[in-house]
Amino acid sequence: MQEQLKSLVAITDGDSETCGAGGILFCSKKVKKLEWSVSSEVSTDLIIQVKGSRYLLHKFPLLSKCLRLQRLCSESPESPTPLQIIQLPDFPGGVEAFELCAKFCYGITITLSAYNIVSIRCASEYLQMTEDVEKGNLIYKIDVFFNSCILHGFRDTIITLQTTKAFPLWAEDLGITARCIEAIASKVLTHPSKVSLSHSYSRRGRDDNISCNGSESHRHNKPCPTSKGWWAEDLAELGIDLYWRAMIAIKSGGKVPSGVIGDALRIYASRWLPNISKYINIDKQEEFKCGEVTKKHRLLLESIVSLLPTEKGEVSCSFLLKLLKATNILKASSSTKMELARRIGLQLEEACVSDLLIPSLSGEMIYDVDVVITILEQFLLQGQSPPTSPRRVKGDFERRRSRSAENADLMFQESRRSSSASHSSKLKVAKLVDVYLQKIAKDKNLPLSKFIAIAEAIPEFARLDHDDLYKAIDIYLKGHLELNKSERKRLCRILNCKKLSMEACMHAAQNEMLPLRVVVQVLFFEQARAAMAGGQVTELPSNIKALLAAHKNPSKTATSFSSTNATMPLDDQWSVSGLKSPKSNLSTLKMKLDEDDNDLNEDFQNGNERSSKIKSFSRTPNRPKRMLSKLWPINRSASEKN
Repeated sequence: MQEQLKSLVAITDGDSETCGAGGILFCSKKVKKLEWSVSSEVSTDLIIQVKGSRYLLHKFPLLSKCLRLQRLCSESPESPTPLQIIQLPDFPGGVEAFELCAKFCYGITITLSAYNIVSIRCASEYLQMTEDVEKGNLIYKIDVFFNSCILHGFRDTIITLQTTKAFPLWAEDLGITARCIEAIASKVLTHPSKVSLSHSYSRRGRDDNISCNGSESHRHNKPCPTSKGWWAEDLAELGIDLYWRAMIAIKSGGKVPSGVIGDALRIYASRWLPNISKYINIDKQEEFKCGEVTKKHRLLLESIVSLLPTEKGEVSCSFLLKLLKATNILKASSSTKMELARRIGLQLEEACVSDLLIPSLSGEMIYDVDVVITILEQFLLQGQSPPTSPRRVKGDFERRRSRSAENADLMFQESRRSSSASHSSKLKVAKLVDVYLQKIAKDKNLPLSKFIAIAEAIPEFARLDHDDLYKAIDIYLKGHLELNKSERKRLCRILNCKKLSMEACMHAAQNEMLPLRVVVQVLFFEQARAAMAGGQVTELPSNIKALLAAHKNPSKTATSFSSTNATMPLDDQWSVSGLKSPKSNLSTLKMKLDEDDNDLNEDFQNGNERSSKIKSFSRTPNRPKRMLSKLWPINRSASEKN
């Protein structure tokens, strides 16, 4: 039959274009009905229909290799015509796979590659082209090629794994998917110098192929990878379902560092989650159209989060916050959101303010403040119990220290280092939160309770100064003019006037938005500073720099504050114009006391104290009263006590 075979001929309805190449004919896409036949001296006796295409073939070469066709021909009723018709409506791989199987039956050399091996393997399994029918049948040769060539090349394995998406059930049943994943994990866990990237794959096309008889048309051994994360870019080509399975296999090996896993996930997220922000401002009609895409991205995001390394610091805080933003935008599950918030809280000191500005989709507030509160709570759960010293054994004589005692000392040293790191991170987070408060304070819909909750989440010791916090309060007061007196008092209660720099005090003393009590406290501590500096207590020194120089390291605070103001917009800078002399502070205080004589009475524990005593104190601040120790708790020097 092979000697008599001349060529394959396509018989069409006269509407198509055909072109031949090496005995294989391809038809243009505009043909709807096709009939394929073999040109030989032997007449065809079999018609096989595959998804709208008809093939005029011979029984002998096909039935000798295909057990399924043998059974179908034996079961089909006898036809009055010499042509027997067999229909294969559910043939895997379509007409392309069937043509390759038919050519193999006729003895024509077919070409296999990573792109078509899955479809041909499924088709040959469907036709039952096993060794029981004929030795050296197609299934055997495909398996040999798959094991010896495809699985030996990393990129070939990934391409083969990608093609299994068209035949998920077939590929799972035949073990192709599992074996590809196993081969990928094995190569990732192997030293990079021992990995061959590809036997037949070129990024530019499919020219590098290996024929089924084992000969190689173009065998390329790509340069070996060198870096630890050499595999991440290629693996990122997989869909999320296959990628997830591959990453689980890689992580279960236990040899790949968690940092490399984190980098691979970042590469994958940047590959498959671009321009997520476009889903923020879409109407309901567009949301319905984008529903499937959003659902796909949501599944992808949740899968990435489930693959994150458990170790702290193996994934950057910036990447985690970007995932959290995507979680809000895509409306992912609450468990995914909480898991990200927990992980971010473990390394919050690495974050920057812009990353914390997570958009809120509720329509009320501009930013999602609740999730930041959750992150702060998770952060503060770390290192709450201070380390204690190890117990020392006391006795009348020295005893040799046991190994357990040495271990206790080592644990104590580690706990001290951990405590020190925790203290340092809290200082960084305090600065971060105060600047964050300045950003969200401009939101008209930000409730006072949430602003205070974020500010109070930071321990008192973590704020070395309250200048940034005061600036945030000032911005909030200017943006929320509807606040009443009690609300303004409640807001300013989180402010510690003792931790304000001189320049901040000068601004606060003239700030008409502040409650009267805060202004009094500010002026009082200005006088206390002057007293501690040994200057005149009845009035502020005219030279503020000289006053600051008398304090412990005062220039550092003032300098940093001035440099910060220099870089801020004009609207955010504090104006201290009008503070001509220290006496103007006192006159301003007297005027405010006259306007609101009853405000201070509410704050005093002793109801009989009158505002006139405060006025007299403002005139003679070097004579502290007992009531002031209740209102302004300060550490007075020995000279003041006398």
